[in-house]
Amino acid sequence: MAGISRFGISLPGNLIEKFDRLIKQKGYTSRSKAFGDLIRQELVKVEWAEGKEVAGAVTLIYDHHKRDLLTKATDIQHDFQKVIISTQHIHLDHHNCLEIIAVKGDPKEAQSLMGKLKALKGVKHATLSMSSTGKEVV
Repeated sequence: MAGISRFGISLPGNLIEKFDRLIKQKGYTSRSKAFGDLIRQELVKVEWAEGKEVAGAVTLIYDHHKRDLLTKATDIQHDFQKVIISTQHIHLDHHNCLEIIAVKGDPKEAQSLMGKLKALKGVKHATLSMSSTGKEVV
């Protein structure tokens, strides 16, 4: 890890007051840690935009009683074996299930997987949580 660098920034007073309230609510103990996390978040977005190897999770909420949904979802997942590294299926209640699909690889493939799953009838909500493999982000 490279050494620590110190630098100053200038911000309007009301912006820093709001920022300080926000980071306090989130449990940060210092502005430095909060700014570092914001910078890392933006760097992860760049990794995704540049098509570098990334990691993330597709999260689905769906009605498992919807006809053919599970078959179609499984077929789609088989088409994306290259990026899927793990799945977890959770029964939320009698009608609803949560599926978490861990992905690693090409971000366009991960986004395509999420789009295809989200479009299935019976899927109530779908998200793609974008993260990093940690290789590019400090």
